Amino acid sequence: MLVILFVTLLAALSMATFSAGSAHADEVGTEYNFTLSGNVKFNGEALVGVAIAVDGNGYKADTVTDADGKWAIGVPEKGTYEVTLDEETLPKGVVVAKGGNVIDTEFGLTDRKSVNFFLGEGTRNTVSFFDQFVNRFVNGLNFGLLLALAAIGVSLIFGTTGLSNFAHAEMITFGALMTLVFSINLGLPIWLAILIAIALSGVLGYGLDAVIWKPLRRKGVAVIPLMIVSIGLSLALRYLYQYFFGGSTSQLPGAGMTDLKFGPISLSPIDLASMGISIVVLLAVAYFLLRTRIGKATRAVSDNPSLASASGIDVDGVIRIVWVVGAALAGLSGVLWAYFRPGVSWDMGFQMLLLVFAAVTLGGLGTAFGALVGSLIVGLFVELSTLWLPSDLKVVGALVILILVLLFRPQGILGRKERIG
Repeated sequence: MLVILFVTLLAALSMATFSAGSAHADEVGTEYNFTLSGNVKFNGEALVGVAIAVDGNGYKADTVTDADGKWAIGVPEKGTYEVTLDEETLPKGVVVAKGGNVIDTEFGLTDRKSVNFFLGEGTRNTVSFFDQFVNRFVNGLNFGLLLALAAIGVSLIFGTTGLSNFAHAEMITFGALMTLVFSINLGLPIWLAILIAIALSGVLGYGLDAVIWKPLRRKGVAVIPLMIVSIGLSLALRYLYQYFFGGSTSQLPGAGMTDLKFGPISLSPIDLASMGISIVVLLAVAYFLLRTRIGKATRAVSDNPSLASASGIDVDGVIRIVWVVGAALAGLSGVLWAYFRPGVSWDMGFQMLLLVFAAVTLGGLGTAFGALVGSLIVGLFVELSTLWLPSDLKVVGALVILILVLLFRPQGILGRKERIG
């Protein structure tokens, strides 16, 4: 019954259209029907060998201008793309005069879109290493905080049930998709759409536990089979999202806000709101775990379910609450992740899942506060690593730190050497 209702909900609300594509940069998209193009000239003279890159809708490609200063990159679908001109490839004394070297562009009615940069004479401004470090440190902190919202849910579920829930990625995606539907398609204010999405995420967590996980627990299914079930559930939900919503990327309201400057730090109002919301919610979760009766019961079940049950604690009730809270936190994390990426897509939660598990493992399996610490470390290293590594390899820095920590402390930073129960 839950699955039927869930499919019906997606079918009723799926009014957005997505389509995903990928290609190697050296192909320059010649096999696609849609084209971004331009002509790079300065004082009437064509500039040869200027590097142009396109990024958007899960697709990346780059090329250089030809002898006539022209460039063209095919893309798999109409949509919004970020076109970047590499200023380092411009002749000496030539700079991008206005509008910047990055342009967000969107196709109109035709299959071809022209993108041109305005060039002029001047000196190229460079950003010092220190300023880059500070700016990326703050961005890493922002990413770590939103990552913590998802990681704490995974950690609580693991602590109370022993399950490594791979379907948590789809809970993250669900929150972002529901926000997109209620804000863009149904026209509700974004704050109301986010609240509805978080509430629906909690309902989804409740339903999944009631229909799938609780019956399996009662039948005594072991942890490994449960994990395999979660992988299958993750695949089913992910491709269900793709079936109803398609594969493209869409933006939530306010995603394109202009950055505010605080010295070397550049943050948009959405980034500031994201950090503020994350901190408030994480403080509320800490209060819930440390000060409330249900929170203390949750920690007791996590420490020893058998002893907690013998002490009169309703273990199934606690686990049900953990699923609701974990799913709601995942939904909120998905909304903030959609602004940070930016964009909403059918597989966005899966793109984040590896880092979520890395954060949980780094902090210590089964401990919410360890998940918070691990998330902050992972978030910082993901962003700071781009100072030395290409952006495509930025996950590597976080995984290297994970390996190094586990070599010296296998249980994680705040984990216990042995899990009881």
